[in-house]
Amino acid sequence: MLPSRLLWCDPRPIPRFNRQEPVTQVVCDPDFYEPVDEDDCSAFSYFCQTHDRYYWHDGCGEGAHLVALHCERHGPENMWPQPLMMAFPEGFSPPLSDVQLAWVRAEEDAS
Repeated sequence: MLPSRLLWCDPRPIPRFNRQEPVTQVVCDPDFYEPVDEDDCSAFSYFCQTHDRYYWHDGCGEGAHLVALHCERHGPENMWPQPLMMAFPEGFSPPLSDVQLAWVRAEEDAS
């Protein structure tokens, strides 16, 4: 239902995590692990693919950041849209259609 590769960048003027540089989060990518309910993963971090290092909220290098959820066990992992993403859906790239957005919200409500 969703595009195979989906990104999200906070559309507000000041990015939430890093006030100097734009932060784009990878929501899903076909090469990333797709988590399932049976997973018992507990160690996660964010990894900046642009700068090839772990990402902390104060940044990891100069310039824009492309941040992915990184599971210690599975590596890069698809990240279900977070509440902030649902609050500002205009930040998705490619943009979600009304039908896709309704589907994501229904899935979020069901979980």
